[in-house]
Amino acid sequence: KVSFVTDKIIVLSTCAKAADAQRIAKHLVDQRLAACVNIMPGVTSVYRWKGAVEAASEWMLVIKSRMDLVEAIEREFAAVHPYEVPELVVLPMVDGGKAYMGWLAAEIG
Repeated sequence: KVSFVTDKIIVLSTCAKAADAQRIAKHLVDQRLAACVNIMPGVTSVYRWKGAVEAASEWMLVIKSRMDLVEAIEREFAAVHPYEVPELVVLPMVDGGKAYMGWLAAEIG
C-alpha cells in the first residue's frame, strides 16, 4: 500500500469557456472546497465522444484541495459545470513547502 505525506490533492478539469472556468473556480473557493484554482488557457483536448474523435480548445482548471472533499467537489461539478461529463481527475499531492501546505490547509478548513 502506498502512503502519502499529505491528504492534499490536485484536481484537474477543463471548461470550454473562460467565463465558465472563472465561475467554477470562484464557486469552489467560495465554498471552501478549494484553496486555490489555477486557470490555464489554450489547452487542446483530443478525445472520443459519442463514437467520434473530437478536438476542442479548452481552459484547464488546476484545483488544490483535500482528499475528503472529492465527493463534495464532484457534487458541485454536477450542479455548476456545463459539460454533460465534466473531467475530474484527482492526483495526490505527496508533499509541498511547509508554509504553502499550512496556507492550503487553513483555506479549505
